[in-house]
Formats: sequence, structure tokens, C-alpha cells
Amino acid sequence: MPSRAVARAYDLSVSPVSLSLRHDPAALARDHARDHLLALQQPDGHWRGLLQTNVSMDAEDLLLREFLGIREEDRARGAAAWIRSNQRPDGSWANFAGGPGDISTTVEAYWALRVAGDDRRADHMERAAGWIRERGGPRRARVFTHIWMALFGLWPWEEVPALPPELVLLPSWFPLNPYDYACWARQTIVALTVVRSHRPVRPLGITLEELGPGPPAPPQRPATTRARTLTILDRLARVYERRPIAPLRRHALRAAERWVIQRQEADGSWGGIQPPWVYSLMALNVQGYPVDHPLMRAGLEGIDRFTVRDEAMVWLEACQSPVWDTALAVLALWDAGLEPDHPALVRAADWLLDRQVTDVAGDWAVRRPGVAPGGWPFEYHNVNYPDIDDAAVCALALRRVAHPDPERVERALKRTIDWMVAMQSSTGGWGAFDADNTRTLIRELPFCDFGEVIDPPSADVTAHVVEALAAERGLGAGLSLAAGMAWLDQAQERDGSWFGRWGVNHIYGTWSVLCALQAAGVQPDDPRVRRAVWWLKANQNDDGGWGEDCRSYRDPEWIGRGESTPSQTAWALIALHAAGESRSDAASRGIDWLCATQLAAGTWEEPQYTGTGFPGDFYINYHLYRLMFPLMALGRCLEDARAA
Repeated sequence: MPSRAVARAYDLSVSPVSLSLRHDPAALARDHARDHLLALQQPDGHWRGLLQTNVSMDAEDLLLREFLGIREEDRARGAAAWIRSNQRPDGSWANFAGGPGDISTTVEAYWALRVAGDDRRADHMERAAGWIRERGGPRRARVFTHIWMALFGLWPWEEVPALPPELVLLPSWFPLNPYDYACWARQTIVALTVVRSHRPVRPLGITLEELGPGPPAPPQRPATTRARTLTILDRLARVYERRPIAPLRRHALRAAERWVIQRQEADGSWGGIQPPWVYSLMALNVQGYPVDHPLMRAGLEGIDRFTVRDEAMVWLEACQSPVWDTALAVLALWDAGLEPDHPALVRAADWLLDRQVTDVAGDWAVRRPGVAPGGWPFEYHNVNYPDIDDAAVCALALRRVAHPDPERVERALKRTIDWMVAMQSSTGGWGAFDADNTRTLIRELPFCDFGEVIDPPSADVTAHVVEALAAERGLGAGLSLAAGMAWLDQAQERDGSWFGRWGVNHIYGTWSVLCALQAAGVQPDDPRVRRAVWWLKANQNDDGGWGEDCRSYRDPEWIGRGESTPSQTAWALIALHAAGESRSDAASRGIDWLCATQLAAGTWEEPQYTGTGFPGDFYINYHLYRLMFPLMALGRCLEDARAA
């Protein structure tokens, strides 16, 4: 039997089936994409694509620098140019490409442009101000926008929900303690307790009166008894905030300060993500740390490494995804036919092995004390918060590589399997960062009006772990695997799909689960698989591709609907492959769409956002998704064609 490398050369000695692929557009597209992805590998073996979000990141970075008194004119001009370039024709700014305007994002973008020097009478500014006024003005914005306004005297601190630093002193078993929050919210909340307690005001010399009435709207009646109770507690906490117990407040502030400092990463970040990073810098500053203090300097220098400069424009990555990108690139290249001992795969494996977290028990250990670390972070530096999704995908990637030191790989896999099994929630599923982070009471706090603040199990993360465990049956994970499979059974939607927490949306969840079911030995004729296949085929676009709009998280009419995208088309094709449908008419049409839309460089165009940070509020355009997933899909479907 000829090797993959020989088959790819289309030599006359290969089988007739392989030879017939010589002029197959899909094979040519696969090889072109494979070569392009190989060319993007960094010398040390890893990959990293840009991670694009909405302009709130850029507006808040500009405002942070005003707050700290470190304005840089060139950076401000570049950020303003980027913000302007993302404005919609109606004057607003959206949270994802092609989406509707968002009131909070638009207020922050407009305000940042004012700070950068844009004339409020300019056409683009008047359009933005008019759009904001028509939708109720700043009073309709989220709590986080009001906090930013309060920092500069544009909103009364008294009208920001209470967030006393004494919360940091609560034990982990007590409701509303910091560990009830998801890790991304936890880091933000602790830092904001410090900022909120100081209530700093640093005027900018401008107002936003042109945006409409400033005072807050009358409070809405909470919908549930729990929410009403929390609203009463918020009012009591605001009373306490005016006259806190001085010794207790000082002790709480010192505890919160230590908590923040202990979680700064080696690259200067907090969690490798923008929100806690920004608020932690402000928290330290109001606690008396000048901008030239080593902690502050490290944080600001780290932000510079997250800054993208594109000609005259400057924009900020909210996060960076090198571990995730590298593991997915290994899987895609293996699917595309690279030999397991190919130097590119071995270098990538070495890079991944070096970044496994083996000696730090982060916040996850609060719920799982005594468990040995073994996960991987999403970012370059985030030892405090390795995530279960990355651990699963890294395990799958390492298993594809014929490494020259197999014992090293086996030790890493044993550590991560043990860690993932320990991180399983009591319901049988897996969240992204913590086990049993499911106290929904947090969601009803008046403060929490933006994004998800807990980390319950999700179908996509659970599916990736199940797929990884199925490949490692000899490592004692059988009971955990069975419980994960049972959780996935219960999570299937009535229409046959699965909800995608970290990717948009049901297409993402469905491909993840079908791959897990295939790995676990579920046959293509299983009713769960057939229902999912029916859903995928029913939602294929007329052009042969698949797409799902980010609005599907809040509007059921958008579930499975949207203009075709390379990554989502690839997810559907991978799902069909896992279901034994790679030679179906639906798969053929999807492959044709990928071939027809491939760019000359070997990649695809994808302005749409197909990654998810907070369902309904915050979305991500991973710039390598448009290349890695189509390559993966083409490789798997063509492998089936060769085997036929």
C-alpha cells in the first residue's frame, strides 16, 4: 500500500483511485491549503492567527490610557481610524460583521472618537449620535459602559450597582463568592470591586450631552423572586458603600489587591484576555501603583504585544490563541495527508508539550483540591487558567504525531486525561475552565447584564473531551467517558442539533458531537446521528455551503441560517464525514463550494464571526478558522474517497 506522501505525488505507481485524484479540484484545493498553512508555521513550531472582536476593545484601550494619563497620539489616531473603518452606514457599530448596531458598543466607540479628537459635528459623528439618541441614549447601555462613564465623571457612581470588595473575603462555599463566577468574570469582578470602592473620577474636559438624557432610566421590575431579592441586597450594599466599616474595608481592599497581583501572568496579562487585564491595571492604579511600577509596566507592555498595526490603523486583540491554533493546525495537516513524523508536526508537538501546565494549581483547584495539573492554556501565558477544551484538542493532536520521544508524549497524555477526568462536572459534562461552576443565582445580579458569567458544561467542550477519552481508553477513563456520552444524549436539541457554546452555533455544536460519537463507536445508523444529519442537510444553503448568523443565540429564527462561510461549511462537512455521509450529495455540494471560493493564496475569505466569547454579546473572528477547518474537511472527505 503506498504511503500518503507517495500518493500525494501522484506517481504512476499509486493505486488507480489515488491516480484519479490527480486533477480533482478538491485534492488540488486541499494541497494548496495545506501548503499555505505549512508556510504560516512559526520557526519554533507553533501557529497563531489574529483574533478579531468588536471595537469596544479599542475604545476601552484608548480610554484606559486616558485614565492612566499615558495617552499616545499616534496610537490614538490609529485606533480612531480603525474604529471609524468599522462604523455601519446607519452610524452605529455592531458586535460582529454584518450584525445589527449595539447601543453600548456604539456609545463607547463614539466617545472614544470624541476623545481622539473627532469633531462632534462631522457627518459620521452626527450619524452615530442620532442613532444613539433614537435608542434612548447612554441610559440604555450596559453596566460596564456606565462604569467607564463614571470613571470620567459622565455617570454617577451612585447609579452603578454595588460591588463591595468584601466579597473577596467570602468562603468558596458561600453564595456569591468569587469562585461562583466563571474565571473570566471572576478576574474582572475582583478587580472592579477595588475600582468601585475608590469611585475615581478623572474628567476629560468633554461631555456627552449630545447623546441624549444622561440620568438613568427608572429601574425595571425584576422578573423573578430571586432577582427581586438580589435587587434589595444591591440597594443595601449601596447604603453600606457610603459608610463601610473602615477596618473591614481596608482588609478587603488589601485582600483583593493581593488576589489580583497573584494572578498576573508572565506576559503581564490577567488571564490573557482584555477585560480583567484592563480592570486589574485600573485597580492597581487606584490602590496607589504608579504607571512605572514593575507590575503596571509589565501589564502595559503586554498590551502592546496584543496590538495590531495595519498601515495607519491600530487595533487590539482581545486575546491570543496560539495553543488552540497549533493543536487545530496539527489535526488539519494530519487530515490533509502529512506523515505523522513530518518535521512540521514534530516541531508543533514539541511546542505544545513545552506549554502543558504541570506545576501550577490555578483557581480550578478550589473545586478540585488535590488534583494534579495537566491542562493546556488557550494563550501563550495563562498557567492560572488552563482550559479543558484546549486540553482535549491538544491530546487529540499529540496522538496524531509520531514523536521521537514517545514516552514524553505518553506522560503528557496521562497527565491531561487524569486532569480532564477530575474536571468532569457532577452532571457528566464539562465546562471550559471549572468543574460544577453552575450557580445560576449569579446571572440575576443587577451588575451582571453583559455576557455569560458562569461556566456550565457545554456540548462542544464535552464532545471534545469525549473524543479525546475515546482515543485513550487504556488510561482508565471508561466511566468518565460513559457519563459524558450520557450527558451528550440529554443535550441533543429536539431538531437534532447540538448547541455550540464556543462557536457559532448549532453547526459548531453538531460537528463537535458527531465527531465524538464516531470516536466512541456509535454507528452511522444510530437515531441520534440520523437526526443530526437530517438537520444539517435541511440547513444547507442553496449555494452548497453552510452558515449560521451570530443572532442565532438569541433569535431561534437564525438557528442554522446565515450566509455560507468557509469554517461553518467545513464543520458541516466534518460532521457529515463522521456520520458516514462524506459521499452524499450534500457533502459533494459543500466540497464544491469550498473549491469554488478558495483564494489564489490557498486560504478563504471570511469576514463573518464564527467564534463565540459570550453567547448573545461577544463574538470572535479567528483568522485561521477560514483555513484550518476547510483543510481538515477536505482531507477527511478525500481520505474516504481514496478508501472507497
